Amino acid sequence: MTLLIKRILILEDNYLVLSKLLEKLSILEDRQPWEFSLTVINDSEQVENLINDNPKAKFDIIILDRDCKVGKSFHVLDIEHFGVEKVIGISAVTRFNKQAQDRGVTKVIEKDLSDIDKFTTNVVDAVGEMIQKLPWS
Repeated sequence: MTLLIKRILILEDNYLVLSKLLEKLSILEDRQPWEFSLTVINDSEQVENLINDNPKAKFDIIILDRDCKVGKSFHVLDIEHFGVEKVIGISAVTRFNKQAQDRGVTKVIEKDLSDIDKFTTNVVDAVGEMIQKLPWS
C-alpha cells in the first residue's frame, strides 16, 4: 500500500494556537487515507534560511501567521513561489491579512485569540477542504 503524504508548512509563533492546530490536524488525519508531514517554524529568519532558499522545499498547504518570535514577519515567505492558492492567512490583525490578500492569498481566517478552539477548528476545516482538492500523487 502506498502511503499518501500531504505536506503542510505552519508558520505560527503562538504555542497555544499551535498546540490546538496540531491536536485538530491529528483528528483530521485519523479520518483520512493520507498522512501529514508537518513543518512548523516560529521564526521568520528560519523561513528565509530553510524554506525560501531551499529548492527542495515543497508544500501542499501553508498556514501563515504574520508576526514571529524574533519580532519580524512571516510574510518574508516567498508566497508566490509556493503558490498563493496553497496559503491560509491567519493573522489576528486585519491589516496583516489584507497584506497577504494583496499578494494574492484568497483564503484568510482571522485569528480569534478569545476563542482559539473555534478559530483552530475553522483553520483545520479549511485545510480539509483544500486537501480534498489536491491531486492524489
